[in-house]
Amino acid sequence: MSQMRVRFAPSPTGFLHIGGARTALFNWILARQQEGVFILRIEDTDAQRSTPEMAKEILEALQWLGLDWDEGPYYQSQRMALYQKTAQQLLEQDQAYPCFCPPDETKAQQAKAREKGNVWRDESCRERAADKACVRIAAGESHSLRFRVPHRGQIIFEDQVYGRVELDSRNLEDFTLLRSDGSPTYHLSVVTDDRDMAISHVIRGVDHLSNTHKHILVHEALGGQPPIHAHLPLILGPDKKRLSKRHGATSVLKYREQGVLPRALCNYLALLGWSPGDDEEFFPDGDLVRRFALERINKANAVFDSQKLDWMNSQYMRHSSSAELALHLEPILVRAGIWQDSWGKDSSNNLLPTITLFQSRLNRLSDFPQMAMPFLTDQIDYEKEAVQRHLSLSDPNESLRLRNSLESLASEYAQVATFDLKTVEQVLRTTAGASGFKPGAFFGAVRVALTGKAAAPGIFEVIVTLGRKRVVERLIRVLQILQ
Repeated sequence: MSQMRVRFAPSPTGFLHIGGARTALFNWILARQQEGVFILRIEDTDAQRSTPEMAKEILEALQWLGLDWDEGPYYQSQRMALYQKTAQQLLEQDQAYPCFCPPDETKAQQAKAREKGNVWRDESCRERAADKACVRIAAGESHSLRFRVPHRGQIIFEDQVYGRVELDSRNLEDFTLLRSDGSPTYHLSVVTDDRDMAISHVIRGVDHLSNTHKHILVHEALGGQPPIHAHLPLILGPDKKRLSKRHGATSVLKYREQGVLPRALCNYLALLGWSPGDDEEFFPDGDLVRRFALERINKANAVFDSQKLDWMNSQYMRHSSSAELALHLEPILVRAGIWQDSWGKDSSNNLLPTITLFQSRLNRLSDFPQMAMPFLTDQIDYEKEAVQRHLSLSDPNESLRLRNSLESLASEYAQVATFDLKTVEQVLRTTAGASGFKPGAFFGAVRVALTGKAAAPGIFEVIVTLGRKRVVERLIRVLQILQ
């Protein structure tokens, strides 16, 4: 068996979206699984809509996802001579012909024909003698180049997802290969490149299924064997409509900004249209490459569920080290204005323990700055409700008793020899017992005093993570506020 060679061929007319990322992922997985070659090709022949900035963002998104390519990136805008050569070959073989019909008029005629369920062809151009066409071309008359679809009956191919797909060639129009300005259409450039790059498998979205019959004809006209095709189902929003911005972020790099881990996003994308055949959904450490199979891709359209993505992301965060999460958090903390350069150099800082404290409570890393603010800065925003409930006691005697107890706790913590979890818990429980308050009520007051919030991780872990200095300072500070 020859080596598997697959390609991902995005158009840089927009960001890499979720559907494109899934296509890239499935191609990459198969290349890695079969020890094949994953090729990146940028289809930028649409000069008016394609931009270098979009191409750069696509590359950045693929790199962030970890989808490394073996060849490329190849840019179609740099391969125009090759497309012209292919077009000339088809013309010389009488597999293509010049069409002098004005584009606007052609579109109108095609639309009318479709309304009646017919296929439009300009037989005058199709049947025009080559010498007469050459005279008009020599006179500088504007023309395009159309593929001469053979009227041979059924065009058949076996799709790896949708099975046997048939189309009567009489229902296929003579499609354009070169526009009147000499630029290649998708049909010409994609077949030319797939042949030149020896692509063995074409894995792309089902929206290209209708193009495949055209591409098979061009492959055969050029004397080659078409690649094996597999078309992926659409990705829909929860309302069963095509995924768009109204369903949330569709750009891959937006998910990076929101704190989704790349491995989590890849894991989730793989489940959009594919199933391993059992109930397993979590595929860390290369399991996805090992388990994936084309034959288990579903024909039914997939539904994108943000809550399921959040669950998947939370699973990956729980299984990640704090140091790994810190790498993904740095740009998020920079945007929040609380990043400190020392965190990237000194492993003894409080960032890593704070990440450990919160990582089981996060759905996305973008939630971290707000939740962890009291641990990473000296800024505390006291929640009004939390203060009223836990610190502002209406009974003057109880209020005095609480202040005395918090002062005693600050004094005890300032003097203990070690500030570890065992000691912190022992001192807090002893102080709570002597305070006359129920442990839960006293712990709640301490939590608000230290973080400004009523809801936080376990109080003992909170105290150890904040460290002795901050804990003592904040207890004294809250005493001053209460007085």
